[in-house]
Amino acid sequence: MKLTKTDFLIYRDCAHNAWMKLHRPEVYLASPRSAFDLALLETGNEVDEMARGLFPGGILIERGDVATTKQLITERMPVLYQPVIETEHFSTACDILVWNNTLGGYDLYEVKASSGIKGDRAKAELYTYDIAFQVELLRNAGVPLGRFHLVHLDSDYVREADLDIFSLFAIRDMSAEVEALRDQIAAEMETAFEFMNRDQPLPGPCSCITKGRSNQCTTFAATNPDVPPYSIHDITRIGASRRKLADLIDQGIFAIEDVPDDFPLSESQANQVLVAKHRQPMIDETAISDFLGRLSFPLAFLDYETNPAAIPRFPGYGPYHHIPFQFSLDVLATPDAHLRHHEFLHTDPTCPDTALIAALEAAMPAIGSVLTWNQSFEKGINAKLGDRNHAARPFLEGVNARIVDLMNPFKQQAYVHPGFKGSTSIKSVLPVLAPDLSYKVLDIQEGATATTKWNDIVTGKVDAAEAERLRSALLTYCALDTKAMVEIWRGLHQIDVQRRATM
Repeated sequence: MKLTKTDFLIYRDCAHNAWMKLHRPEVYLASPRSAFDLALLETGNEVDEMARGLFPGGILIERGDVATTKQLITERMPVLYQPVIETEHFSTACDILVWNNTLGGYDLYEVKASSGIKGDRAKAELYTYDIAFQVELLRNAGVPLGRFHLVHLDSDYVREADLDIFSLFAIRDMSAEVEALRDQIAAEMETAFEFMNRDQPLPGPCSCITKGRSNQCTTFAATNPDVPPYSIHDITRIGASRRKLADLIDQGIFAIEDVPDDFPLSESQANQVLVAKHRQPMIDETAISDFLGRLSFPLAFLDYETNPAAIPRFPGYGPYHHIPFQFSLDVLATPDAHLRHHEFLHTDPTCPDTALIAALEAAMPAIGSVLTWNQSFEKGINAKLGDRNHAARPFLEGVNARIVDLMNPFKQQAYVHPGFKGSTSIKSVLPVLAPDLSYKVLDIQEGATATTKWNDIVTGKVDAAEAERLRSALLTYCALDTKAMVEIWRGLHQIDVQRRATM
């Protein structure tokens, strides 16, 4: 069984997970890919194809076609896209090979749909090993080589009228970093090949045992059956301190309820453990009252849906600048008033900025607090809208000045509930404060699916009937986001009303 570059990189992250992928695919694929993962894959393919324009005139090799690749390399074809190289033990498909007349070898270009590696040590290591694997395999296959490059999106690029791919992409020479790994990568590849061809995996635990839940491998539960579904790995930010996690594991503690009372934890971590043990919430009624007292009516509950397009579609946008295509706005004039709902959804293949700003300005009250969940997102969208649309900047800055984060009482530990499981996301808080509302009954249940389905509409991937169905589903999903905030506010308001009644 040949080892591919993808499986080698998975092996370096978690060897057990890589083995499961090859030998127990039913376990590895037990959880289907999320909409977010599928969107990343589609983005990567889109960026790969566009980067070929940097080196025009090449030949695209069909998947798995080793023979054609070998023939074209022998003929010194100047540019190859997706050439497939194999040795006895290893296989890879390179993104781009370009013949370098000066060096008498092929320059390797690895394309990534990211903004590079500056300031990110983990990503720098991953990309260096990615390229080093290919280089080692190419050498062993007898391919003459020149330099080795990383091609990535330039985060400083801002599109003008036309897309300029030579400014969109940045190219970084990684030859020195890759050569420094030459001996190490060869040994690691052979070790990985031997491990992956074992009949049985090594016994658990896997290396993810000392990682927080969000960084664990996809087959963690199968490899580590003694770890309960809600465990010490779910303690908020526990992955940021491997020492704490390792100390608990060394003591054989996995259930969150078994964490000793005197174990050193941050306030939020300790509160999460405490409510899990006692199965009772912690509510600071005074802090909740203070938070609510800083709000002014009318209350406007605002939520955006956006598409973070890797390749800028419109002037003024850069790589991964969010395209705000939708908003939901619920307005409450007084605590007991009828809720007024406003919505906007742009499904034309044009820039939505102007239409969205006009709709928001028409619906937004001139005074009062604007409530969002995780305010940095909505504030960031408004700031970028103002940068691209100078006439609207005063209005958008005025909205930002009134924004209050409804997540704050939960983030600041005024309300801690065992049902939150350490999370302050709206989808964790809502089932506790408003159990009658649920995203699970919707056709679109989270943001990644929303942005994907919107993209399907505006790029013409679906017919008119399906586009209309998706449009309705998008409106329903975004409306629930603001309705959820309203009901969470009402839950906090009721706590305050009861507190005042007992004073």
